[in-house]
Amino acid sequence: MASENHFSAIKGAKVLMVGAGGIGCELLKTLALSGFQDIHIIDMDTIEVSNLNRQFLFRQSHVGQSKAKVARDAVLKFRPHISITPYHANVKGPDFDVDFFKQFNVVLNGLDNLDARRHVNRLCLAAEVPLVESGTTGFLGQVTVHIKGKTECYECQPKPAPKTYPVCTITSTPSKFVHCIVWAKDLLFAKLFGDKNQENDLNVRSGDAASSSDHVEDVFERKNDEDIEQYGRRIYDHVFGYNIGIALSNEETWKNRNRPKPIYYRDIFDNEPTQQNGNVDRNCATNDPSSVSAMASVGMKNPQDVWSLKENSRIFLEALKLFFMKREKEIGNLTFDKDDQLAVEFVTAAANIRASSFGIALHNLFEAKGIAGNIVHAVATTNAIIAGLIVIEAIKVLKNDTKSYRFSPYCLKSLCRMTYCLEHPSKKMLLMPVEPFEPNKSCYVCSETPLSLEINTNRAKLRDIIEKVVKSKLGMSSPSIMHGTEILYETGDDLDEDLLASYAAKADKVLSELNCPVVGGTMLTVNDLYQELRCNINIKHREEFDEEKEPDGIVLSGWTQAPSSVENNGTKSVDNAGSTSEGSTMEAEKNDEIEIVPGKKRKLSEVSEDVIPSNAEETKGKEKLEVLNGDDDDDLVMLDDGDSGADKKIRYQ
Repeated sequence: MASENHFSAIKGAKVLMVGAGGIGCELLKTLALSGFQDIHIIDMDTIEVSNLNRQFLFRQSHVGQSKAKVARDAVLKFRPHISITPYHANVKGPDFDVDFFKQFNVVLNGLDNLDARRHVNRLCLAAEVPLVESGTTGFLGQVTVHIKGKTECYECQPKPAPKTYPVCTITSTPSKFVHCIVWAKDLLFAKLFGDKNQENDLNVRSGDAASSSDHVEDVFERKNDEDIEQYGRRIYDHVFGYNIGIALSNEETWKNRNRPKPIYYRDIFDNEPTQQNGNVDRNCATNDPSSVSAMASVGMKNPQDVWSLKENSRIFLEALKLFFMKREKEIGNLTFDKDDQLAVEFVTAAANIRASSFGIALHNLFEAKGIAGNIVHAVATTNAIIAGLIVIEAIKVLKNDTKSYRFSPYCLKSLCRMTYCLEHPSKKMLLMPVEPFEPNKSCYVCSETPLSLEINTNRAKLRDIIEKVVKSKLGMSSPSIMHGTEILYETGDDLDEDLLASYAAKADKVLSELNCPVVGGTMLTVNDLYQELRCNINIKHREEFDEEKEPDGIVLSGWTQAPSSVENNGTKSVDNAGSTSEGSTMEAEKNDEIEIVPGKKRKLSEVSEDVIPSNAEETKGKEKLEVLNGDDDDDLVMLDDGDSGADKKIRYQ
């Protein structure tokens, strides 16, 4: 039975929820049933059909509507006397500034991406409002409490970076089904149906190919008088036959690998060269282009079936035909969407045909959709457990009023807990409580520790620092950069056009050639007025960089994102933190990896590198308890693999 103190803290609290998805729905319900009277919700998303199996405040009739508003209406039906204020908006919008956050007693996060989490973390620090962070992936979950000056902030510890793939692995030497999915989704689908002007590594680049213009130039363009069936066969032969044949011509590549087998249309359909592939009329019953299905056209129904090579080939050709016959107006602007049935069918079939060529096990549509959509299938029970833990921690925070703490941070161990939900019991526990950690003294966000940036000041431009460091790595949305009293760069709606033009011109200048030169030893001060965040960057001049490991030509130290790893010939090499590049690697769009290491509770006094002893069967080496980007909104930890010799990489998004 909750005490009177509990009820008093709950009833008088003003709570902000960020996110109304898998965790958010359960959290709002639990807050309302626990007696909270004043709840505000921010969520920019609308309801999709795929949400309905776990976000139980939503129904089929709500598809397309605001999550925040529908969640409010659903809860008010059984708690009509409480106040719920929804905001169908981006939490990074200008309306949600530090002053907005200051009105709340506690902020509860149910987000699904790192960028928004960092933003909320910084606003909570600036507003001095406690933050309860959370995340789930499948059966795993966590809840952590962040109180300024008392516990570490969300950015005090490294977050596991997405795994990366060298482009040569994807285009030439796939060894896992995920490589085939990436190829089908980000290269082939994009080449056929996406932006024609976008750079794409699908075309073969070799001496033989270069001299054979009929196979390289405009090979993916459909000719004006070309029959759609003929076009489909030509594309099929090019990507599954000709391209693989060209790859086989490099004998060195296959010395220690299994050689792939080129697949041509005639090899699969030798007895039916002119046969119609499917019945397009089966798709005529609907006016919704997104519901067009190649499976329906060819009479296949079960997404759990693993298709044969011939069935995959039929689906591939039928899907391509349907895009041109039923959705031609969209071609040139399409991007892959896991809720687009025809796109999923096309990618599944293409990936399976390629997998067959390289001797990789085929997958069914359900499995392929999970990989292509970066999905770890959500578990509603995990969301409910995590939502309950969030409310428990929120009550602890409210009951003890963190703004008026008069005791040592060590007393927090009797109050708040970081709690981890495990898939399998450890020491007979599925919920693992851990004492909160002290703030990291080297955290540039909450401790204002200077960062160090190695860069060639004679080649790099100010724009490189703005885009690759300040915005991309530090996550600042409205930054200004100062060198002493000189403003090098500034943003803001209140700046006049002449001043903006001046900053734009300055951004394109080499660092050492600025009016106030930026050279080795320079200390830059970077501010984000919107987040009320300030940090110093110490510039160190460096002449040369490793093009493979440091493609941006920068190395940022003191930044707390963990490096990504790429295997090179079976040996893992770790990029220097801060040296990864936009557009440099095939990279998972989201990475909700949870590294759970059961064991004893961690003391506040232990440094961040210390770890909890783990069972040898469950983990090898030392790992830290961590969830990167929770909520359950269908995320996948992508598998890593690689190959040396890739002097160009592309981002997997």
